[in-house]
Amino acid sequence: MIRRPAILTALICLGLPAGAAETVDPAGPPAATAPAAQPAARPIDAAQDALPVVMPATDIESEAPAPSAAAPPEDVAPVALPASIQRILDGHDLGTDGLSLFVQAVDADKPLLALNGGVSRSPASIIKVLTTFAALDLLGPAYTWRTSAYLGGPMTGDRLEGDLIVQGGGDPFLTTERFWTFLRGLRANGLRHVEGNLVIDNSFFESGDEDPGAFDGQPWRTYNVTPDAFLVNLKAVRFRIWRPTAGAAPRVTTDPVIDNLAIDNRIGTRKGACQGFQRGVAFDLPNGLDSGTAILSGRFPSGCTDYSLWRTVLAPAEFAYGVFKPIWNDLGGSLSGDVRRGSVPEDTRSFSHLDSIPLSEVVRNINKFSNNVMTRQVFLTIGVESAGTPGTPEKARAAIDEWLKGRGLGDAGLYLDNGSGLSRDTRVSAGGLGEMLLQAWAHPLMPEFISSLALSGTDGTLRNRFRGTSMAGQMHIKTGRLDDVYSIAGYVQARSGRRYVVVSIHNDDSVHQGPGKELQDALLRWVYSR
Repeated sequence: MIRRPAILTALICLGLPAGAAETVDPAGPPAATAPAAQPAARPIDAAQDALPVVMPATDIESEAPAPSAAAPPEDVAPVALPASIQRILDGHDLGTDGLSLFVQAVDADKPLLALNGGVSRSPASIIKVLTTFAALDLLGPAYTWRTSAYLGGPMTGDRLEGDLIVQGGGDPFLTTERFWTFLRGLRANGLRHVEGNLVIDNSFFESGDEDPGAFDGQPWRTYNVTPDAFLVNLKAVRFRIWRPTAGAAPRVTTDPVIDNLAIDNRIGTRKGACQGFQRGVAFDLPNGLDSGTAILSGRFPSGCTDYSLWRTVLAPAEFAYGVFKPIWNDLGGSLSGDVRRGSVPEDTRSFSHLDSIPLSEVVRNINKFSNNVMTRQVFLTIGVESAGTPGTPEKARAAIDEWLKGRGLGDAGLYLDNGSGLSRDTRVSAGGLGEMLLQAWAHPLMPEFISSLALSGTDGTLRNRFRGTSMAGQMHIKTGRLDDVYSIAGYVQARSGRRYVVVSIHNDDSVHQGPGKELQDALLRWVYSR
């Protein structure tokens, strides 16, 4: 299913949220009537709520089966940790039992530093480097996904006497703008009026009963969106709270406009500067994601004129329908029916289609901004291309396991779960991940892979890290952060010009609250000084 690449039209609507650390999501947890305290085990390593187009808390053994593989290379003889790292551990009363380190020059035969390299740990989002590198190698950087439209009846002039059937092909980046392009293609082919329903065929991936709130009880957060073969705009909505003039009552609008979502605006005003958690705004879906009503309440500071929350609403098919209706109407079209799920009849010819942006661009958006659902779409696609439709996690895990074996990479404790790191069961060792990164450096697709990682002091989840220092622009790193988990994996170009692979996986109490970043920064400075 290797298809020609689509025209590159990747569009990131928003950057990462502001904050003291590059990985903190400023929107925070939602509440029904007032902002609430942050719950435990929240995935805070990425700007999921700021990227519409754009994880377990302790080091315990996973109960899930791990694929068989040879163990990673043993650590080098025990060596003392760099003094700067040891001081941080001592200062926070942390030992080394929860810490794994791997540092090796790309042209060396053995690690410069290795600590607990064979211990399987919770990696958070750095597991995305394994998923994305495997995808580049198995699928190719020009791989694209196709969204197709079929006619469920005869056309008379510009009128379809039947259903419009849309078959999702797993596109991870079908943004509102690209969905508009898809619908514009239907109009260009002569279709205007649909005398039937919008039928969505999402059979490319297995449609399970996964609870999007299972990870942390917050199903309306965009980092918890689950995969779907027809996923429009990553099922993300920008709720904009704004005042047209100073002193006016707060208004709420959405982007994209969703025809089947009602907004219950209960936001009042309080005097004060534009600050505070979520600017005093609370979000609730009283009947869960199946609810057609979103309630926004609280008191918006008088000093605020514009603020946005990113949330997800509705089920995938209903969300797609809600976005379809206003765009289709704006294009001069009409739809007389509703939305339902179905499948494309056999021997039905495609009426129109849209190919996605190429995998190389998808991987860039995944790794720089740590997008979970995009990763999961790619992960399931690996399963499809290996074992056929529908895509399942089991097929994807088996395909990547075979790929690792074929490359001579082994990690007896590896378990990928969903490929994104948003999981309490995912496990990998620092040594195993380090060996994979060494192979990636020597791979023909090294430029595509490394350029997908965040660049220190420049972009992605590293945009604020080492900015304004000599270390800016010298590191391509994937970050990971969950409650009690802090991790990095990538490449550092040292002051000497030599390039190093660096992996740090830290699983310990409260390391996400400061100690983990201190230790990482000390490690990266130490490597950079080589």
